[in-house]
Amino acid sequence: FNGREKFKIVFTPLHGTSITAIPQVLALAGYKDVHLVEAQSSPDGNFPTIKSPNPEEPEALQMALDQAKEIGADIVVGTDPDGDRLGIAVRDQNNDFRLLNGNQTMVVMTYFLLEQWKKRNLLNGKQFVATTIVSTPMIKKMAQAYEVQYKETLTGFKWIGKLIKDSPTLNFIGGGEESFGYLVGDAIRDKDAVTATLLACEVGTFAKNNNQSFYEILVECYRKFGAYKEKLISFTQKGKKGANKIKGMMEGYRNNPPKEIGDIRVIQSEDYLRSKRAFLLENRSEEINLPEADVLIFLLEDNSKIAIRPSGTEPKIKFYFSVNDTLNQNENWDTMELKLDQKIATIVKGIGL
Repeated sequence: FNGREKFKIVFTPLHGTSITAIPQVLALAGYKDVHLVEAQSSPDGNFPTIKSPNPEEPEALQMALDQAKEIGADIVVGTDPDGDRLGIAVRDQNNDFRLLNGNQTMVVMTYFLLEQWKKRNLLNGKQFVATTIVSTPMIKKMAQAYEVQYKETLTGFKWIGKLIKDSPTLNFIGGGEESFGYLVGDAIRDKDAVTATLLACEVGTFAKNNNQSFYEILVECYRKFGAYKEKLISFTQKGKKGANKIKGMMEGYRNNPPKEIGDIRVIQSEDYLRSKRAFLLENRSEEINLPEADVLIFLLEDNSKIAIRPSGTEPKIKFYFSVNDTLNQNENWDTMELKLDQKIATIVKGIGL
């Protein structure tokens, strides 16, 4: 696209390794207005300027946001220490910076890729997009709209890599997971913040060229495919006592699954440890064809979704909530977002958290 040289980027590697690749890649692509957060640009395992070098945490990007406001930037990108995940902030309809979650970033980037493939007449049914069982259901809706195959797998990017390996006759367009990881194409086979940063900037440039913004493309997606909102709630339970508590919570939900949550009927339950999907209203079940994993998913009558799993890397139990509604052309997204947040709050209370 034209306009790359005028697209203003603030980038922070959060004291990590991507300082050795992302500024160079952006320069090669023609981005000349790139501003580094100098205090965070040297690799340093002590991470002196931040509590946690995790782009999922809003405070990790605070220095970058302050700098972006000062210089009038278009986008903020921060990557984790090993350069495989990215957090971004873009300007909303009020021209304020808004931090996007991993699902929102993934939705916009996947939509953009699908649009580009469609414009070039490259979609012929032999392409697929992929995500994980705890990520937004919106990706499936988008894949269906473009008649592209949709594949869903367990949490962890190795499983998306396996999908690519196991589908040699298909082209992988892109995909990711809610925890801020994304992959464009099949060259790398793991989440990659370098290509994902370039893609985010390409989306931003494309939008700016069309008198739009990255954020407006997100709202456009909500109007086209349904307005989805996700929330993750984690509880830390340390030590052996904590591990036993997490195990007890999982067993409780597994052996006594809720029949309704927040006055909404549960219509489907998925137990990935027992490889069983139960359709509760039809009193039937089927096998889940994925490797065993300690994950439970409940689908409600209003299409809300709750996933529960212990973290694979930390002493945490994680609850993933997804709700949705229809956003009409004349409806305001901010109003809808408040409505969806309220819906999540009702479900969170209903499940006893």
